[in-house]
Amino acid sequence: MVYHSSFVEEEGITKACGCPLLPLKSHIKGPAPVSEQDKTDIVDEAITFFRANVFFTNFDIKSPADKLLIYLTFYINVALKRLEGCRTLAVGTKAIINLGLEDIPVPGETGFPFPGLFSLPQSQDEADLFRNYLKQVREETSGRLLSVAYRANGTPNKWWLAFAKRKFMNVVVL
Repeated sequence: MVYHSSFVEEEGITKACGCPLLPLKSHIKGPAPVSEQDKTDIVDEAITFFRANVFFTNFDIKSPADKLLIYLTFYINVALKRLEGCRTLAVGTKAIINLGLEDIPVPGETGFPFPGLFSLPQSQDEADLFRNYLKQVREETSGRLLSVAYRANGTPNKWWLAFAKRKFMNVVVL
């Protein structure tokens, strides 16, 4: 059974492209509201559920937050692919920073991994808001992923990096 997001309440949550802009425990500037540090956010859920959810080829969407969970699971898969050959935390950090510098496509643009998952932006402002949110959530996910993909001494955690070989929802990661 697929793990779903616990963020089902949509009251007071801004949306862009049909995706809720959920609060993050983040110090990174962006459009996401700031969450309390002791609460679980969508990035925590994505990292916690990744190793179970990556095995599924189908994902039942029960709430709009599940769409973001799918996107983050895919992004974690991409990030782990980039970390696969990195033998130290310093090299891994450099690889993740380079991943963060890449352009972030939004629905309707070439390169967006899940066409049809999110609705198309109605305006350029909505597209920019969604792109900035994805950039912020990707940066936050990258930072937290490094702390689980590498041990305290800077060596790779094979129990995480082994999942770089998996395909999520049969989407090939280049």
